[in-house]
Amino acid sequence: MTEKHAIKPEQSIELLKELHILTRDGKLNQDSRRKLKQVNHLFQFIEPLLKEIQMDHAEITLVDHGAGKSYLGFILYDLFFKHQNDGSHIFGIETRDELVAKSRELAERLNFSGMSFLNVTVAESVYSEALPATVDIVTALHACNTATDDAIFFALQKKARFIVLVPCCQAEVAAVLRKNKAASLGSNNLSELWRHPLHTREFGSLITNVLRCLQLEAHGYQVNVTELVGWEHSMKNELIIASYKDLPRRKPSERLNELLGALGLEEMSARFFISP
Repeated sequence: MTEKHAIKPEQSIELLKELHILTRDGKLNQDSRRKLKQVNHLFQFIEPLLKEIQMDHAEITLVDHGAGKSYLGFILYDLFFKHQNDGSHIFGIETRDELVAKSRELAERLNFSGMSFLNVTVAESVYSEALPATVDIVTALHACNTATDDAIFFALQKKARFIVLVPCCQAEVAAVLRKNKAASLGSNNLSELWRHPLHTREFGSLITNVLRCLQLEAHGYQVNVTELVGWEHSMKNELIIASYKDLPRRKPSERLNELLGALGLEEMSARFFISP
């Protein structure tokens, strides 16, 4: 990949420097080349969703949970939103004061007026008066542990049309599997799947995302799971894209409950709630 083809003509060079995707002298090194490949690849997944929303209405509202330095929000705004002459808006949700302050300063400096940053947790954001009652798209990239589930809850409450998730650090289900392991081994051969500690962690991570997908399907979403190519340096490269289609809910709801029972995870029912 040459520098000419790596950077899109419409991309802000100043933004790419601020995000450390370009060096201060505007060059691409090996590390920054990889970062640019990642964000452009992710944009390819999200751009069609934005265009589909525009076919229904012009103004788009996107909420990015666990925004961190707001890489995703800034890239989306730079490549898509800044060309829209309407009330489209990106909200970044982040709890670290210094990152929120830096993102606000950068958005002001770049004149990205359609960006806002809120210093609240993902769970608190559901009830924040600073956010609209409904949103079009919710993203959560590497929102650790239960923050991804909070983002799903937020999306369901806000009736999001699309949900884009890259889950990270799922420990809660693994902890419950570990706690109930002794009882499960005596009554359930399936528990061999997580008998060894390493398998407990890995199986817990896998089953967490399986349960999340069933939860979304139980709310009428069509769910696609794929891999983020170009994120090979991270083991957490699973991409979940949910599109609201008002699909039948009964079967995924039943499967979700059956799976929780089969794995001894009934106490997790509240986390993977079913009722809309």
